[in-house]
Amino acid sequence: MARGRQRDAAGHPPRRARRRVPETARGGARRRRGREDDELAEALLAIVQRREEPEELRGAAAIALGPALEDADTMGIEDPDDAAISKALFGRVQRVLRELYLDTGQPRDVRRKILEASVRASRKWHPEAVRSAYASDDAAWRLTAVFCMCYVGGFEKEIRAALDSEDPDIRYQAVRAAGNWELDAAWPHVAALVSSDRVDKRLRLAAIEAAAAIRPQAAQALLADLVDSDDEDLRDVAMEALTMAGQGSEFGEDDEDGN
Repeated sequence: MARGRQRDAAGHPPRRARRRVPETARGGARRRRGREDDELAEALLAIVQRREEPEELRGAAAIALGPALEDADTMGIEDPDDAAISKALFGRVQRVLRELYLDTGQPRDVRRKILEASVRASRKWHPEAVRSAYASDDAAWRLTAVFCMCYVGGFEKEIRAALDSEDPDIRYQAVRAAGNWELDAAWPHVAALVSSDRVDKRLRLAAIEAAAAIRPQAAQALLADLVDSDDEDLRDVAMEALTMAGQGSEFGEDDEDGN
């Protein structure tokens, strides 16, 4: 992936441009980046809170907070300085999003997007919220629920049922969730999707990734033909899935000696 000015094969800047950055300088850069990230997250949170803003904008702002929450929830444990947002702001964003979700006077789609964003850093209140959404007669809420099942555990039965949904979006999210939780019971369904050239391409790509997560060894044979596919997307995703499963070297590029 291109990232600006010329780099070498490993993705680094030219050697003459490299220099050792003192720890104090790195710390200063982290603090500056942290302040900037916090300011952006604060601005997004303010948009989500303002009722006068268009619903679509509020929902988009909520979704934009999701990756930062997930990053802070994971990276923050190992190295708070590397987290996308500060610990204090992380806690505040989670509290505000929960309050807004629980406010049934908020527009439906704003509440849906708030739930979808907040589960990226799952908390104790999320399982009940997901169960409630899944039990709804509203198809949009059910879609949100299955999306959330990729991040909130304990919904194996519901994921298996959603794999048979006639709604293509729900089915897609169910495949993603099955792969994330390595749900072995979903293997026959996922394997059938991988092998079919009649299914929606987006669904098939999700199934390829899920297959390598659920049964890495079986996926090696299942995906072998796809790494030579004429379809670039299928080929790339199959190769990446096998690599992530620790088996991509058997199908991958030439080694460093070019053999």
